[in-house]
Amino acid sequence: MTETTTPHGSSPRIAGAPISWGVCEVPGWGYQLPAERVLADMAELGLTATEFGPEGFLPADPASRSALLGEHGLSAVGGFLPVVLHTDHDPMPEVDAFVDECLAADGGVVVLAVATGQDGYDERPELDEIEWKTLLSNLDRIADRVAERGLLAVVHPHIGTLVENAEETQRVLDGSHIGLCIDTGHLVAAGADPVAIALANLDRVGHVHLKDVDASLAAKVQSGEVPFSDAVSQGLWTVLGEGSVDVAAMLAALQTHGYTGWYVLEQDLKLTGEPEGVGPKADVAKCLAYVQGALSA
Repeated sequence: MTETTTPHGSSPRIAGAPISWGVCEVPGWGYQLPAERVLADMAELGLTATEFGPEGFLPADPASRSALLGEHGLSAVGGFLPVVLHTDHDPMPEVDAFVDECLAADGGVVVLAVATGQDGYDERPELDEIEWKTLLSNLDRIADRVAERGLLAVVHPHIGTLVENAEETQRVLDGSHIGLCIDTGHLVAAGADPVAIALANLDRVGHVHLKDVDASLAAKVQSGEVPFSDAVSQGLWTVLGEGSVDVAAMLAALQTHGYTGWYVLEQDLKLTGEPEGVGPKADVAKCLAYVQGALSA
């Protein structure tokens, strides 16, 4: 499951993500920069594609959304969709609506987070066996529906969701056929090894979010000493190449295996106000240079 339907060829594809500029769906997350600023920064960096960002960041009207992206020379990757899957709630209307948005903007990837139904990512419930069965069944239903409509669905292990750590990720891989989004930061913050997971499941990796991690802060998140959102404020995610993740090794393995999906630069950030100077663009530039260097090595 290494092909996506996005029409940009088979060479390595690097995309941006609005959350690298602090734009997030969590209420009260922080200062939210406008789309014009974020998209202009992406274009100046030479990025040619972006994930959508949270609802409300880009225009809801498909034509207006595509026009705004086009003004900045950007295409759509698709985006992040938190959805509740473990209850009798039917997720399909939400999924179909999001697929409609992707198709209207020529985005190819639906990145699913298995949401708890609560705001934020600092707490989550424990599921019983029936809830897990429902969750896995819904993942397969979504994977099939999205594929029928010509797109790719992947599940994103993410702190504070119902699939965050190595055990839960393996349960999804064993119990469903949906593709996997490797996020090199969230897995580390949950005590997992993203490089090992990627190497063991190269055929399932359909999408990649690239982060590096401050190992000491990640340990405090794992122990419960520091809530996830506070750790982000304290610098949990570092510039690629400056943290504890062997990102280069994973990139090399994926490229050797023939991965042709997206590499999304995604260093979750919380802003306290209007940034001074060039702002978040400076760190994104460093991350972009790191990935370009690693992929050309």
